[in-house]
Amino acid sequence: MEWAYCPGEERSSPQQAVVLEQQQSYETEWDMINAVSFPKRKPCSNGEGGKWSFTFSVWDLRSITVKEEGWSRLVFGMKEPPTSLPSLHFHQGGSEVFFLSQFGCLIILTLFPQQKLKKDPYVTTLGGFSKVTNYIFDAFQECMVLLVGVLFCLSQMDLGARPEVTRREPLSAEDWAKHQDQEGRVKNVPQLKKIIFKGGLCHAVRKEAWKFLLGYYTWDSTYDERKGQQRRKTDEYFRMKLQWKSVSEEQERRNSRLRDCRSLIEKDVNRTDRTNRFYEGIDNPGLVLLHDVLMTYCMYDFDLGYVQGMSDLLSPILYVMDNEVDAFWCFVSFMDQMHQNFEEPMQGMKTQLIQLSTLLRLLDLAFWNYLESQDSGYLYFCFRWLLIRFKRELSYPDVLRLWEVIWTGLPCQNFHLLVCCAILDSEKRKIMEENYGFNEILKHINDLSMKLDIEEILQKSEAICMQIRSCKDLPHSISEILGFNTESEFPRLEGREFGTLDSPQSPIPTQRQEVFSNGHNRHYREPPTHNGCKVSFIS
Repeated sequence: MEWAYCPGEERSSPQQAVVLEQQQSYETEWDMINAVSFPKRKPCSNGEGGKWSFTFSVWDLRSITVKEEGWSRLVFGMKEPPTSLPSLHFHQGGSEVFFLSQFGCLIILTLFPQQKLKKDPYVTTLGGFSKVTNYIFDAFQECMVLLVGVLFCLSQMDLGARPEVTRREPLSAEDWAKHQDQEGRVKNVPQLKKIIFKGGLCHAVRKEAWKFLLGYYTWDSTYDERKGQQRRKTDEYFRMKLQWKSVSEEQERRNSRLRDCRSLIEKDVNRTDRTNRFYEGIDNPGLVLLHDVLMTYCMYDFDLGYVQGMSDLLSPILYVMDNEVDAFWCFVSFMDQMHQNFEEPMQGMKTQLIQLSTLLRLLDLAFWNYLESQDSGYLYFCFRWLLIRFKRELSYPDVLRLWEVIWTGLPCQNFHLLVCCAILDSEKRKIMEENYGFNEILKHINDLSMKLDIEEILQKSEAICMQIRSCKDLPHSISEILGFNTESEFPRLEGREFGTLDSPQSPIPTQRQEVFSNGHNRHYREPPTHNGCKVSFIS
């Protein structure tokens, strides 16, 4: 078997180069989008000597490892010498198709009548395998297991009807006070988070509640403990602020990194939310605070410093806190969640785009295929959504509402990806009916800014989560993205008031036993896993 990149498989095209120019034309300051491009590969012939090609005999395979890292990665292990070949990465899916095309096609054509396969793929597949001789069975045993599993999933994959969900009024100041005891400890935190997720917070509560949601305060802290923490954090903040304040002009001339950070911060601060009353006008004290907090963060995190977009994340927090120290530490907590978005390799952004593509492919394969056909399968038009959590897409009150809902951690991991899916789900009909091409899709998505209804989006996002969770035989990659197989402090959310709302914690589904037959006996075996990877041993 030999694998190589072919010219027809190139993902890059002249049109993909246009996306960078187009996005810069709409938002010129988002130059960093240039960093999120998958490396171009030079095509080579399907023969020896190609840089990206390798050849091996199927009979020499010892194992095939499938690793899930937001995308699938196949690793082939050889019997002699016991080495591994270069990994095959499938960022846009298709690992199963590749695997079956190499190992299963010849078997399928000879064993399975087409009509019977369509009518009952599961039974027909098992019946066909029963005709395979022991010799072939021994060689392709694990390939048969995978083929049965894939065909079974394809025949059973039905997301079902999307449930209807409702939202409630924001949590009032009176209700917030009821969730605290006499010493200030917050009671019944899971229930409180459910309420916040379903309705958000009234603005009067945000200044205090956001500190808990972001982890600045612990839920079980008392009033006195929080006062003590406030004093310590204030001292620590001003010590860091003094570090950059005390740098002389002569020192700064020898510190290019500090100069670059200061220059970029001053540039971004002067154009961040200037229509908001908190930041409007010349010599506004809000702008000074925004500048000082960002400069102090450069002292807090020397490695990251300042990157474009961080001012957009700080602005709403500073607006709500109306306090330099509180805003800084809440921003630190938020950046702990968002840090990978701004790291130089942009691996966090690449992973999220791949995960979003995986979810969209599950929810609507026809729409996903349409985007692929228009060279939009990488979903670069969602880059800004993910980078700064929809800050430029929503009105200011809607940004506050969305962020506090996401910070509850409900109803699953990466809920913001489902928010993206909900928006695209609302726009897919127009995109497809109007037959939008690459440029039209990009322009249409950019034109959605300030036209989105946050309550409608959150309602649909929650419904999508419930729809996916209820799906039988959910692909492992989807469960990993949404955290359905991970333990969490949050219980399952149920009840009339909330409908059916799931948190990340749920009973881990029992792994379906793999079935294969050698013509005489049927064997049942759990596929071995190592460090979260599925390993199929050929012999």
